[in-house]
Amino acid sequence: MKQLELKHPLAVRWLHWINFPMLALMIWSGLLIYWANDVYQVEISGHEVFRFFPQPFYDALGISSHLARGLSLHFFFMWFFTVNGVLYVAYTLVSGEWRSLVPVAGSFRRAGLVMLHDLHLRKAPPPQGKYNDAQRIAYSGVIVMGFGSVVTGLAIYKPLQAAWLTALLGGYECARIEHFILMIGYVLFFLVHIAQVIRAGWSNFRSMIAGYEVIDAVPASPAPGKTGEGEATR
Repeated sequence: MKQLELKHPLAVRWLHWINFPMLALMIWSGLLIYWANDVYQVEISGHEVFRFFPQPFYDALGISSHLARGLSLHFFFMWFFTVNGVLYVAYTLVSGEWRSLVPVAGSFRRAGLVMLHDLHLRKAPPPQGKYNDAQRIAYSGVIVMGFGSVVTGLAIYKPLQAAWLTALLGGYECARIEHFILMIGYVLFFLVHIAQVIRAGWSNFRSMIAGYEVIDAVPASPAPGKTGEGEATR
């Protein structure tokens, strides 16, 4: 027998679905800005091994020559991204949802077991609450990354007015590199998160839309003193 169980409160669902397009727009507008000065690459012994990003990437997505538009979009949507993140953190603290999100003792050790199970290298599934230990680490990490993006973004946006912040981050160039690394981290999180949602199936995805998850009902225990079925009555 199946029953519905509340998994995600309304506020969590709304803030989650608002954050998804906001983050996508921030990444997209950030690429429009980065195009104008795409200096980052991986080198070994002075030889370029990998470049972020080759010109065909810009041409395929139509990113070239949109610096002004990228700046406008990035600085406009960053306020919505920031406010949404603050509301999410505030709600988790007030409602107590943070208890199911933050890593606990042994989370980093058990997260390895989650990875082995997901890769089909371990048969027995690790302990699973509302979120498993790998999810706790990932979701808490994204919140920290969001804070880092806002801080590094402000240091880049206002390097003179926030000179103390820029200096604290190692200077303008370091702040820009840190901002870029966080963007790459978001993209990787997106890919893993979507793959895990697909792997978990429709029920898990539906719970983030409707809030409820379909689970197996636990049979009620017979009341004390009651005879079970098939038991002789004297």
